[in-house]
Amino acid sequence: MVYYFKARPECGDYVIYMGLDKHENEDLIKYGLPEDIWFHVDKLSSAHVYLRMHKFQTMEMISPELLEDCAQLVKANSIQGNKLNNLDVVYTPWFNLRKTQSMDVGQVGFHNPKLVRTVRVETRKNEIVNRLNKTKTEQTPDLKAEREAYNAAERNERKAHMKEKKRREEIERLEKEKQAEIRSYTRLMVQEKMTSNKDIAAKGKTLAELEEDFM
Repeated sequence: MVYYFKARPECGDYVIYMGLDKHENEDLIKYGLPEDIWFHVDKLSSAHVYLRMHKFQTMEMISPELLEDCAQLVKANSIQGNKLNNLDVVYTPWFNLRKTQSMDVGQVGFHNPKLVRTVRVETRKNEIVNRLNKTKTEQTPDLKAEREAYNAAERNERKAHMKEKKRREEIERLEKEKQAEIRSYTRLMVQEKMTSNKDIAAKGKTLAELEEDFM
């Protein structure tokens, strides 16, 4: 079971989601998407909350309002953290999560600590938590199938990009050949003109005289 929430409308069309329990979190860790940002209460047990960013967006593009929604939801879903003030919530891109066989269920580490950010949550804001809970829906998605479909779409997009790149390169190649032919033809015409002028000079007549003979 996965719970889905909608961020405040003024932030844009963003989905926030979290697993039912630590076992569900294992699949979320395994089958996340590159656009996902992971949130967790620092040094305390809490839900694993994910924010799905838009394609090509980065963690630095999260607005303060959107960040607050995610942080409040994480705090509200921490048994200990929900009762505390001035706690920290850490967040990082999904691809920075590190999972090893020795770790407990739901436990994660980080590949690069420098990609981990921290936001301070001073107190629980019920108006934010209540608003998010009103948008809450429960679904049982096939996370593996969703990830495979995402990967397939990425592969198709790369293939289309490479095909377009080759098409542009072929057009550029043909244009270069065309320009080379034009330059070659121009040089040939100049050479022929020069040869013709030499022939005229060799006969001892000027071009004007030849024109008069022709008339």
